[in-house]
Amino acid sequence: MPTRKYTYYDYTLSLCPTCLKRVDAKIVFEDDNVFMLKRCKEHGNSKVLIADDVEYYKNIRNYNKASETPYKFNTKTDFGCPYDCGLCPDHEQHSCLTVIEVTDRCNLSCPTCYASSSPTYGRHRSLEEVKKMLDTIVENEKEPDVVQISGGEPTIHPQFFEILDYAKSLPIKHLMVNSNGIEIAKSIEFTKRLATYAPNFEVYLQFDSFDDKKLKVLRGADLNSIREKAIENLNKVNLSTTLVVTLQKGLNDNEIGKIIDYGLKQKCIRGVTFQPTQIAGRNENFDVELNRITLTEVRRKILEQTTVFNEDDIIPVPCNPDALAMGYALKLGGKVTPLTRLINPADLLNNSSNTIVYERDKAIRGQLSEVFSSGTSVEKASKKLHSLLCCLPFVKAPDLGYNNLFRVIIMHFMDAHNFDVRAVKKSCVHIVNKDNKIIPFETMNLFYRDDKLGRLKELQKEG
Repeated sequence: MPTRKYTYYDYTLSLCPTCLKRVDAKIVFEDDNVFMLKRCKEHGNSKVLIADDVEYYKNIRNYNKASETPYKFNTKTDFGCPYDCGLCPDHEQHSCLTVIEVTDRCNLSCPTCYASSSPTYGRHRSLEEVKKMLDTIVENEKEPDVVQISGGEPTIHPQFFEILDYAKSLPIKHLMVNSNGIEIAKSIEFTKRLATYAPNFEVYLQFDSFDDKKLKVLRGADLNSIREKAIENLNKVNLSTTLVVTLQKGLNDNEIGKIIDYGLKQKCIRGVTFQPTQIAGRNENFDVELNRITLTEVRRKILEQTTVFNEDDIIPVPCNPDALAMGYALKLGGKVTPLTRLINPADLLNNSSNTIVYERDKAIRGQLSEVFSSGTSVEKASKKLHSLLCCLPFVKAPDLGYNNLFRVIIMHFMDAHNFDVRAVKKSCVHIVNKDNKIIPFETMNLFYRDDKLGRLKELQKEG
């Protein structure tokens, strides 16, 4: 009897990458890879690689946890996911991290930019508009975990520090500034002023490559010396910094280990976040067939390119395991010690059920879920990890401090090619839009930006 060349695994809903209509999708295993197969009546069949590690992909289902919803929803569920964002009551996760775009403007015109920012695009939000956006987050979350001030380039906003002042007056647990580092590199005084907002404050610094040729492809400018100066200034004030790497296969994915090693040597750097390029916004130098990279490919390259981490060190994040993976290490006395393996998730997981079971201790389970969350800053994680490691038998908790804890995150924002409605419903990284709706990052860039709204309304009418 004839057999398929693949093994059928699961079913979900996805999008046609051409017209953005919802389509049925099969998840299949073939040649040790995981593919999504889908068909649009109008645009035909498509086959998309979504993982190159079958066992890791199967294992992420073990990392589910009970959904944590916001205190308030902002829209009704009328058209079905992903056409009701705002958040609607059908969404399964609150905002672990909420992004506020205080400006459309930027001092760069990056060839890769999900927001299509530039020196001439759009405008700065008024201070009152930004305050309302921040207030909306507080209304939804009461005490938001992490809020990121972004853009465009937020540091060029004429009322940038007034925005930070207002944000710090709110019950936000941790505040970030997402920056390309140009203003930080220009002035140590500017950097010192940023440092006055610590503790519970962090710079999310664009850092894609050490090679100006590659930076030219991604950012349209020679930025290597600027990044070096920015980190020099941040080191002087020891301001908590995460390096953020936009990844493209065949361009900068061979620098993953080098960037981690570099970050481990810097006083101010608390970790590295790797973000595969989302096919949305401006992607001038991006070939879908050649440059797409999956979360599991990034994870594999971390393991191949560093001597620090092994397979037990980079694990799925329970709030959205399809899209997030994370690992911790301790840098102390010139030595780097991975911490995730001390927790030993392979022993703590009960693979016969669809939940995480840590020993028989609900307190330990809760602590670990909190540590491995995109809504937990490195500053807060140091205290939680210390407590957790002290609870586990036969593990001596080292001196876990804010200055010596290092975190690696893979944050994969899906696009129309690999869209999976199951994962999008659990998206926990959100953006406040101009109408003060809270939109998952993935769907914001696909449907809810100004140039996308016309198509969204068509899809809503078509039902």
